[in-house]
Amino acid sequence: MSDSAGFRGWLAVYLKGACMGAADTVPGVSGGTIAVIVGIYERLITALTSFDPSSLRLLARIHTAEGRSAVAEELVRMDVPFLLVLGAGLLSAAATIATAMNAALQLYRAPTYAFFFGLIAASAVVLYRYVDVGTPRRIVVAAIGIVLAFLVTDPSLSGSTPSTLPVLFVAGAIAISAMVLPGVSGAFLLLVLGQYEFVSGIPRAILSGILEAIRGNTAPLLDALAPFAAFMAGAIVGVFSVAYAVRAALRRYREATLTFLISLMVGALRLPATEVLVNVGEITALSVLSVVVPAAVGIVAVLFLDRHTDDLEY
Repeated sequence: MSDSAGFRGWLAVYLKGACMGAADTVPGVSGGTIAVIVGIYERLITALTSFDPSSLRLLARIHTAEGRSAVAEELVRMDVPFLLVLGAGLLSAAATIATAMNAALQLYRAPTYAFFFGLIAASAVVLYRYVDVGTPRRIVVAAIGIVLAFLVTDPSLSGSTPSTLPVLFVAGAIAISAMVLPGVSGAFLLLVLGQYEFVSGIPRAILSGILEAIRGNTAPLLDALAPFAAFMAGAIVGVFSVAYAVRAALRRYREATLTFLISLMVGALRLPATEVLVNVGEITALSVLSVVVPAAVGIVAVLFLDRHTDDLEY
């Protein structure tokens, strides 16, 4: 393969990662679904599950040319270059879109949550088509999922879970499961956990910290990097724990697991609906349009995505 062809190949991987990152930053849209669409889902799962702890023994010989060669071969076998390039695209796009979403929440809270409501509601309706909820056991599972999410998103609990480093670690571990589970959004999971707004503001905080560091004040940058590190550490641990647990549950109880996860989306609609009602202000024709239109855009976006992925196997 020529250098230019190799560059184009890695650029394509980077852009696919960017598409995943952009999707997973918006509640209701799954980065895992995007991975299916762009044709890298199976490669991603294979790479994530190819790590062999015994490979760490090779590091003892990394000071030799033979050892470095063996490490390089092992990294290629585990498809680490693919994960690094994909991850770079995912993180760069996620940071950009997260910053935009955070700004939208600050400036246009009701319309933004209306958009989220449309995305989540349409996603739940679409995903229910792929599961059979017709058995008594699955009906119970669905009811548990709806009630649990409804209770967790109680407005009276808003702000009761502070964005401490341990909480962010757990949030990162849970949110990363969306990367291996098409149909469930990492941003949606953060929304349910009450950490979406804080996490979406991390990129802006880091950027502001960098600017302050250039002026000689490093404290804001360190304050911003600490939660980012906790969240990313949780995400890394989640890849090798939560993600595996989800995949195991899907293998053994696929219909029940999907039913539960999709039902969480239905119950969690309480959160964006409450935010819209609280922040829409005086009910006028203009204020109604300001939330109906974004919700409709969210619904159309999901239906468009579903139409073009209807023949894909997850």
